[in-house]
Amino acid sequence: MDLDVFVTAHRAEWDRLEELLRRKRRLTGAEADELVTLYQRTTTHLSLLQTSAPDPVLTGRLTSLVARARSTVTGARKASWRDVARFFTVSFPAAVYRLRHWWIPTALLSTAAGALIAWWISTHPEVQAAIGAPEDLRAMTRPGGEYETYYSSHPAASFAAQVWTNNAQAVALCLVLGAFLGLPVFWVLFQNMLNLGIGLGLMSSVGRLDTFLGLLLPHGLLELTAVFVAAGVGLRLGWTVIDPGPRTRRTALAQEGRTALGVAIGLAAVLFVSGAIEGFVTPSGLPTWARITIGVVAELAFLLYVYVLGGRAVRSGETGDVDASDRDAFIPMAA
Repeated sequence: MDLDVFVTAHRAEWDRLEELLRRKRRLTGAEADELVTLYQRTTTHLSLLQTSAPDPVLTGRLTSLVARARSTVTGARKASWRDVARFFTVSFPAAVYRLRHWWIPTALLSTAAGALIAWWISTHPEVQAAIGAPEDLRAMTRPGGEYETYYSSHPAASFAAQVWTNNAQAVALCLVLGAFLGLPVFWVLFQNMLNLGIGLGLMSSVGRLDTFLGLLLPHGLLELTAVFVAAGVGLRLGWTVIDPGPRTRRTALAQEGRTALGVAIGLAAVLFVSGAIEGFVTPSGLPTWARITIGVVAELAFLLYVYVLGGRAVRSGETGDVDASDRDAFIPMAA
């Protein structure tokens, strides 16, 4: 595209659109029709410019024009409870379902890595000795030790809030760092699996694995699933940098980035539930089977939510991205 020729050919249309947008009085019917026509044309011009001859100054001007014209044509859009309901019944589950081929393998491989670390620690006394002094390990693993009192060391409400904050930070790291080719996500996963493997391995070495699982599973199933989903989405975002597919890299990153942001918001709600379980159920006086049952029910409910609502939404064409009316306008371009 010859940028000078392009600007010369269409500048009058952009100027006219800007003139209509500056009008203080109410537009006539003919002027309103003209504004809509110019808005559609300028949207196409912007898309052509972004894909063929990006120019920061001109792109900025046309982006502003398109945004102002869209606001004038469609009216100011206000968020409503209907948007919130749609997000949790369509957009969020659709995004998680669509990206299941990323987070399910992530979950399986991470769990296997955690189990391998636990086995290595539990069967190698020299590794245990490298972790801590014998008296420190006894203080952690004995009945009434640190692993057991950890969940009841603070008031339930404040503990649940602290847990939610910590887990939300881990999820945010996976999603934000995914843009860096996904490599930092592996480090976040390794740290989580290492901490889990150490606890499992040390408690297993003293024959108290059942106690540890009874404390971990009520909240850990849902909590770890949220981390795995975030990691999978982060890895998908990183892969988009490498291979955007038929889309331009900018468009692909914008779409997957918006999806990742939506997943982050949805996972915050999921982690709120797991944090409440960890704060109120895990340290409670309920029998172990009852606490684990609550955790299993919460996990199954989330998976059913994703596969039923998300699967239905994806089959109807949803991707987890925002509504088409809220996206940047672009048109497909031949390679």
